[in-house]
Amino acid sequence: MTYALLLIAMVALLLLRQPLIVILLGVCAFVQYVWGKGQYDYIIEDMWVGLDKELILSIPLFILCGNVMTQGSTAKRLIAIMAALTRPLPGGLAVAAILSCGIFAAISGSSIVTMLAIGTVMYPAMRAAGYDNKFALGTIMSGGTLGIIIPPSIPMIIYGLVTEASVTDLFLAGVGPGILILIVFAIYAVWHNRKMPREKFSLAELTTSLREGVWAMMMPVILLGGIYSGFFTATEAAAVALVYAICVETFVHNEMKLKDFYNVVLEASKLGGSLFPVLAVALSLNIILIEHRVPPALVEFMQGYISSPLMFMLLVNLLLLVVGCLMTTGEAILILAPLLAPMAVAYGFDKVTFGIIMILNLEIGYLTPPVGLNLIVAMSAFKQNFGLLIKAAVPFILMMMVCLALVVWQPWIAMYLVNGRF
Repeated sequence: MTYALLLIAMVALLLLRQPLIVILLGVCAFVQYVWGKGQYDYIIEDMWVGLDKELILSIPLFILCGNVMTQGSTAKRLIAIMAALTRPLPGGLAVAAILSCGIFAAISGSSIVTMLAIGTVMYPAMRAAGYDNKFALGTIMSGGTLGIIIPPSIPMIIYGLVTEASVTDLFLAGVGPGILILIVFAIYAVWHNRKMPREKFSLAELTTSLREGVWAMMMPVILLGGIYSGFFTATEAAAVALVYAICVETFVHNEMKLKDFYNVVLEASKLGGSLFPVLAVALSLNIILIEHRVPPALVEFMQGYISSPLMFMLLVNLLLLVVGCLMTTGEAILILAPLLAPMAVAYGFDKVTFGIIMILNLEIGYLTPPVGLNLIVAMSAFKQNFGLLIKAAVPFILMMMVCLALVVWQPWIAMYLVNGRF
């Protein structure tokens, strides 16, 4: 009965469109009232305990790094390399856009930053080259979603914080599904544009673009190579990436003045200012739930109704797809991950595998109304009708759902690198 009341309260607050921080504070107060004998002062104390983690520093550093590269010319140089490589393919420019999104995602850790950095260059270029408007929009919006599945990923860091899963393992596990989606998108781009004229491969163009973009290409190599080799942690990687991005954009590419750094920091601070209060409350709630053994009790409650791991996974995927339509990725992870991850473990699923499945589900949410962030941002950035953007996203949503089903069916796609078989 208590769990039902908690669920009803959360749903009611969501339907009333209350801010996430209000919902989390309400749940914290409810849990402390029911299980903690009304010790509400522990909520504030646990906020400080929850935030006292080195890993949290990586979030603003990755945000800042992405903003620096968006301000500079990293995205344009990556696009030039990919365009030179894919020229001989039908739909080569679309394939270049998808590959550029994948590589930029391996630097920024953000879906919206990836979409805007690549889309502001590639969308006009694709339209000028004769690509269908709906296809061009779908390509840019769906390519942007790769920012949260290809590591490093800010949602993966948040999931690791609230579930105590290894962020390095999550990063490794994101590589396989990310490459799978990249390949599927690229194949679709070639097939959809199979009647478009091809261009001749130009070695001179490729050589020039590589020479001008070598510093940009080295970023993911340094970043991911350092993390996976164990040379530095995710937080240290974020700091290295930020310093590298500032040095390259300021002293090598000469695209950003040091005085511009103030505005970059200001934009990152606005995002961090909205994220960290919510993260503090969510981590406080997580501590309270664990102290009062709420997740194990909820697992026992669920197992009384659902005995099959397959049925559990089907229901969870359905839930997450619906939640992705109504909440942002960060909100969904902060609210649901502390409750669903222990359940997944109880049903025999690895916590890292479940994290990737959860993020894949929520990745689709970036393209689904009413709160699909890539749809909303694209509407403003590209001055397009919201209905048209939804139609443009449909083929890519279906492809992503197929990829999700493959990862659920064959989890080795995500866990291959984590298990050390490389």
